[in-house]
Amino acid sequence: MAIILASGSPRRKQLLEMLGLEFQVIPAKGEEVIPHGAGPDEAVQALSAQKAASVAAERPAEDVIIAADTIVWYNGAILGKPRDEQEAARMLSSLSGNTHTVYTGVTVRKGDTVVTGAEETQVRFRKLSGREIDAYIATGEPMDKAGAYGAQGLASLFVEGIDGDFFNVMGLPVCRLGKMLKEVGVVLL
Repeated sequence: MAIILASGSPRRKQLLEMLGLEFQVIPAKGEEVIPHGAGPDEAVQALSAQKAASVAAERPAEDVIIAADTIVWYNGAILGKPRDEQEAARMLSSLSGNTHTVYTGVTVRKGDTVVTGAEETQVRFRKLSGREIDAYIATGEPMDKAGAYGAQGLASLFVEGIDGDFFNVMGLPVCRLGKMLKEVGVVLL
């Protein structure tokens, strides 16, 4: 049995390494489709399940597949990864001085057993100046992250408070993942 992380995210890889797991990284391929009318928690669960299914199709049934998808939800809209610096600036400006929600869907799959769930964390940003937003974007850090920021990096300077799982904001709710892995027979402690 191999454990497979169906993601190229360096943050997710780092979190699994922190747990002491031996695993391989095989990023999911293919188009991700959010079901029409899905709320944020349903969207991330559907996307993580699609990623897990994509990788599982190429692997032996005894392998354990871990897949995740993270979005930022603010003002009734999904803020994914910014397409360019202008979109990153718009996202960060809208989050400035406000509270938003980070959702991560996680799927753990072993053969026909599929466990999927979503974690929700509230994040409160302090008011940001235009200069701070521009300087942060110039670092390049926000360009591959949902909502155009990484709470574990320089954007930690923007986060006044977090209500919920901090690791969820990084892209992988570790506590939930541990429970899900246990359901498919992988016990960490």
